[in-house]
Amino acid sequence: MSPSVPYDRIMHDLVIRNGQVIDGSGAAARAADIAIDGETITEVGSDVGAGRREIDADGRIVTPGFVDTHTHYDAQATWDPELTPSGWHGVTTAVMGNCGVGFAPAAADRRDFLIQLMEGVEDIPGAALTDGIQWGWETFPEYLDNLDARQWVLDLGTQVPHGALRAYVMRERAIDDATPDDIDAMATLVGEGLRAGALGFSTSRTPLHKAVDGELVPGTFATDDELLAIARSIAEVGHGVFQTATHHPEVPDSFSWMRAVARITGQPVVFNLNQPDYAPDLWREDLRLIEQAQADGLNILAQVSGRPVGILESWSATVNPFMLCPTWGLIGQLPENECLEELARPDVRAALTTEVPAVWSDFIASITRSWDKLYPFSGEADYEPDPAATCAGIAAARGVEPAEVAYDQMMSENGKGLLYYPLFNYSNHNLDHLRELHQHPHTRMGLADAGAHCGTIADGGMPTFMLQFWARDRARGDQMPVEWLVHRQTRQTAEMYGLHDRGLLAPGMRADVNVIDLDGLAVELPHLVDDLPTGAKRYVQRAEGYGATVCRGAVTVLDDQFTGETPGRLIRGPQGDPR
Repeated sequence: MSPSVPYDRIMHDLVIRNGQVIDGSGAAARAADIAIDGETITEVGSDVGAGRREIDADGRIVTPGFVDTHTHYDAQATWDPELTPSGWHGVTTAVMGNCGVGFAPAAADRRDFLIQLMEGVEDIPGAALTDGIQWGWETFPEYLDNLDARQWVLDLGTQVPHGALRAYVMRERAIDDATPDDIDAMATLVGEGLRAGALGFSTSRTPLHKAVDGELVPGTFATDDELLAIARSIAEVGHGVFQTATHHPEVPDSFSWMRAVARITGQPVVFNLNQPDYAPDLWREDLRLIEQAQADGLNILAQVSGRPVGILESWSATVNPFMLCPTWGLIGQLPENECLEELARPDVRAALTTEVPAVWSDFIASITRSWDKLYPFSGEADYEPDPAATCAGIAAARGVEPAEVAYDQMMSENGKGLLYYPLFNYSNHNLDHLRELHQHPHTRMGLADAGAHCGTIADGGMPTFMLQFWARDRARGDQMPVEWLVHRQTRQTAEMYGLHDRGLLAPGMRADVNVIDLDGLAVELPHLVDDLPTGAKRYVQRAEGYGATVCRGAVTVLDDQFTGETPGRLIRGPQGDPR
C-alpha cells in the first residue's frame, strides 16, 4: 500500500498503480494505472490522478476478476460469505446451478430428495447440506429473493436445474417419463425462473450422475419434446444459456437436439467436453460438429477443463484403493486416529495389499485399482505427470507390488498422503489436446466444479492454475500466452452468460480486478479440512500470489488474505455493456 494522500488531492476511491494491465480483451499487456470510483472503473491510463486508497502493483499483472461459469455453490451460498475455494483464486463472479442439480424450486417434502441428489452427483456430504442449508423458499423466485438478501466476497448468478424442476412438478415420478401436462408446467416454471433473474437452465444426461441411492438425475432421459418445450420458454423470455452435462460417447448423437434448442432459443447451448479413456479422440468429432453448427448460425459451445479431472484418494477421502477390501470393512469406520493406528500395523498392511477387493462396479474398480493411472501426489502438485511415475511404474522399478506403493504413499505425511487418478483428459499421458481445445474459438473455460466433489476432486483453484501452469510452468509441451489465458477466464466467460458489464478493464466497466504476482503465483497441494457444517470434510487448495482482489470496487483479498469485505451480490439476468 502507498502512503495516504492528502484529502484535497483525492480524485478517486481506489487507484491501482504501476502494474502491467492485461485487460481481458486478449490484447498485449501494457503499463497503465486503473482508477475506480464506487463500483466502476473510471480511468485506465498513465495519468489517472490520486486515490483515497492506492495499491502499488509494481512488478505484477493486473487483470479483470475471473468469471467462473461452472460452480456448485447452490447450498454453500446460504452459509459461506467467502465462497471458498473461489474466493481464494481471484474469482469475482461465479455461476452455479450447473448439471441439472440444485435446490430450487423445492417443495418442503422434496428437500431430502434434492439433498440426496446433490450428495450423489456432486459428492457434497448430505449431513453438511442438511445442517447447513438455511431453507426459506419453495419457488425459484423465492430462492433468488433469499439469495438477494445475502452478500459474499464475489457475485453469484444461478440457473434453473432440471433435477429440482422435475422433483417439484412430478414429485415421486421425477425419474419417469413426463406427461404433456408435466412438460407444460416445467416450461412455465423455467420462464418464471428466467424472468426472476436466472441466467440459464441446466440438465444432466450422463449415467455418471446418480443420487446416493443409485437413481439417475431426473431428466437424464428427457424426451426431445420436453427439451424443446423448455427451449421455447427460453426463447419467449429472450435470454438463458442451456447448459448440459451429456454422456461423452453420446455427444455426437446429441447434436440433433442441441441444434434444435440453439435454433429455437437463439442463445448459447453449452455442453461439457472431456476426454474419456474409452474414446480418446472423440473430442475432434465434437469440435467438427461445433464448427458445423456455428457455420449454420447456431451458438453451440463446449466447456472444457484446464487440466485432468483428477480424483484424489487418501485414507480419509471418499475413495481409496483398498475401500472394498475385507480388512478395510473392519477398520475403515473407526475414528481417524484409531484407523491410522491399525493401518500402521505390518499385519494390516500385509492383508490390505494382498486382499482381492469386492466387485462393486467397473467404474469404482477402475478408479481404485488402475495402478497404471494412479499417481503418488506430493510436493508441488504435478498435473502433467510422467507415466513412469504411476504406482505401477514405481513398483516395477522397485521390484514390489503396486498396491504396496499406493499403501505407503497414503501412509506418508502422517497418514494424509495422496494418490491422484486423472479420470478424464489424460488418455495420452500429456495435456496437448487440452492446449488445442483452449485455443479453439468455440470452446470456453469451465468444469472446475468449485464447491462440489468435496471428498474426491479439488479443481476449484483452476483460475490460478491456468496462469501458473499454462503461462509459466508447463515443461512437457508448449505453453499459452498469459493474455489469452486471462481473456479465457474473464471476457469470454462473462459474455457467454450475457454479463457484458464485466471481464474487461475499461472505463465504465465493473470494478472487478486482480493484482497478481505471476512469478510467485502458486497453488498449494490439496488437503482435507473439516470446515463444512457438522465438521464434514472437503478438499481445499489455496493460492499464493494475489496481491489484491477487488469486487465491485471493494478490496476483498489483500496479500492472499480476506479483508472482511463482502460486496458480492446476486446477479439477476443478463447485464448490458455500460460503456
